[in-house]
Amino acid sequence: MPPMIRAPIRSLMNEAFRLAIQGYVAGEVPVGAVVAGLDGQILGRGLNRCIELNDPTAHAEILAIREASQRLRNYRLTHSILVCTLEPCPMCYSAILNARIPLLVYALEDPEGGAISLRLPLDVKGWKPPLAIRGYGRERGLEIMKSFFQTKREG
Repeated sequence: MPPMIRAPIRSLMNEAFRLAIQGYVAGEVPVGAVVAGLDGQILGRGLNRCIELNDPTAHAEILAIREASQRLRNYRLTHSILVCTLEPCPMCYSAILNARIPLLVYALEDPEGGAISLRLPLDVKGWKPPLAIRGYGRERGLEIMKSFFQTKREG
């Protein structure tokens, strides 16, 4: 991890999991995301709200990025970190690239829909992809997802 980052990753991931569980209770796919400054100050929070808002773009990462951008009054989040419970999809990863977020930490890989796992050619000339740390909190992320989808199958 770059030395300039002093953010408490564990507490940021715990907040992302809290948001994911909030989404779970609301019937949304349980994904939570937090954008924080490199010092750990939370700038934006998000949980999936696609069903609630009837909006296919209302993913946790997008909503957290929007809130952080509004708070900073800047669409470039060059001194921030995005912590999320699930590997971002191609749409969210593109937003991460566009916002110029330098560090991405996620708990659970998504081999069927995650932009990094799918190895999609999302590189844009001049845009530097974020340093991605995967598997941070993986067990808890897996537990939440398994429980959610098991509940859906039983219900």
